Order: sequence, then structure tokens, then C-alpha cells
Amino acid sequence: MTCIIFIGFLFIYLLAVVGNVLFASLVSAMPQLHTPMYFFLWNLSIVDVTYISAIFPNLLSITLASNKKISFPGCITQLYFFIFCVDEEILILTCMAYDRYVAICSPLYYPLVMSKKMCTIMAALSLLTSTLNSLMFTFLTYSLSFCPSSEINHFFCEIRALMSLSNSDTASREMVLFIEDICLVFCTFLFIMFSYFRIISSILKIRSLKGRFKTFSSCSSHLMSVTLFYGPILFLYMKSNSEHSPDEDKLISLDGIISLLYVAVVPMLNPFVYTLRNKEFFGALKNMARIHGYNILCSIRHS
Repeated sequence: MTCIIFIGFLFIYLLAVVGNVLFASLVSAMPQLHTPMYFFLWNLSIVDVTYISAIFPNLLSITLASNKKISFPGCITQLYFFIFCVDEEILILTCMAYDRYVAICSPLYYPLVMSKKMCTIMAALSLLTSTLNSLMFTFLTYSLSFCPSSEINHFFCEIRALMSLSNSDTASREMVLFIEDICLVFCTFLFIMFSYFRIISSILKIRSLKGRFKTFSSCSSHLMSVTLFYGPILFLYMKSNSEHSPDEDKLISLDGIISLLYVAVVPMLNPFVYTLRNKEFFGALKNMARIHGYNILCSIRHS
């Protein structure tokens, strides 16, 4: 069973890393894809690679070598990158929702509103917000008092699991975490839902069924990513502390399986969600292959 689980985790990790790196490289190499939507998708791919790489190498080591130890600095570093990547993914998905809202509800203003400068500002603000928020929670956790040896009831250094181990009073930190969940998770989720309410209202005004389907297909991939990412997070963080059993193994429990969904499955599926049945992406890929094939043919003839 250990070998099977290790091979399964390794396959997920390699598929996520290779898929996201390949997708980001192709977007960078294709001028046809230098649009606001693909700019945010490029950022999302980089975050997904960082996200899964912050957790899975240690998880693979635990699975194969049964070495469940992690140093305190290593745990704090993992916590920092976990919070940073979750926040960054949330904010990028929100930026993409705004992009789809402007594209469908105000198409005439789209080139003006979603200019290159505006997209860069949105990405920079997302990066800054994620960095500051992650630094704040990392410092709040680092300053807690812990026993010399503690057992984390999770398969990675999750902030609530760490707080439950502390000898210090964590009430103020839990309040800050609750406020952050409301401001960042729930407010962005409501903004995305409001955007899609307006998007669906605009789509229903289109008379032809073909036009409705074509317009909706331009945002269906993003809607699927939002569902895959927010679903597990909202389920986990809306549960009260009494509903979390401290004695259960977080790798095989319901909480552990749900955590694996947004830690591993979402980064693995994102490249496929945004490329499968994407005519724009495959059209640009064919053009690039045609151009490279022509250049190779010319060089062969010249030689």
C-alpha cells in the first residue's frame, strides 16, 4: 500500500508540475496568447507549481521513508508558501472573474479597461497582498510557544493544526484568522458569484442559442476552476472546531481527502481545464508548430 500511495502521489506531483510549466512556457512563447486572460492563467500556473512543490516533496518523503519529522524552520517555511499560494490563487481567480465580466458585459470597453498596464497592476497588487498576508500569519504563528517535540495532526503545516499545538493563548490569532477568512475568502467568492450573475444575465439577452453557448464557453473553464478550488476550502473552513476530530489521521480522513483536492488535484487539473476544447489555444499551438516546421524546412534546404 505504501508503494502504491507513493506512486500515486508522485504521479500527481509530476503531472501538476510538468503540465503547469509546459502551459506557462507555451503561453509565453505564443504571441497570439498574450491577452489578459492568458496573462492571468500564466500567473496561475506559476502559483500552482509553487503551491504543490511547497507540500508534496515532504509528503512524498513521509510516504516512502516513513520519516515524519520536519524542523520548525522547515514547517514555518512551508506554512508561509502555503498561505501565500492560497491567497494568490484566490486573488488571481478573482481577477479572472473581473476579466470575464468586462469581456462579456462591457465588450466595447474591454481593450480600455483590461489594458496591459491594468493587468500588470492587478497582478502586482495580488502578489503584494498575498506576500504581506502570508508574512503576517507566519510571524503570528512563529511567535507562539511550542513544546520541543509536537505531533501535527495533518500531512502538512496547516495554520489551524499548528495553533492547536501551541501552549500560548491563540484566541486573538484565531480571531484574526476568522476575519481574514471573511475578507479574503468569502468576499472574493461573493464578488465572483456577483460577476457570474451579471455574466449569465448578459448571456440570456443573446437571442441565438449558438451565441449563448459560444459566450458561455469562454468562461466555463474559469467557473470550473473556481468550483474545484473554492468548494473544498469553503467546506473545511465553514466547519466549527468541534467538528474536527483531533484523533483522526488527516491523510485518510474526510478533511485530509478534501485538503488533497485543493492542494494537489486543483493544480494538476488547471492546465487541462484551460486547454481541453480550447480552440484559441490549439489554434495558436498549430500556428507556432507550422512556423517552426517551416523554419526547420528552410534551414534544411539552405544547408
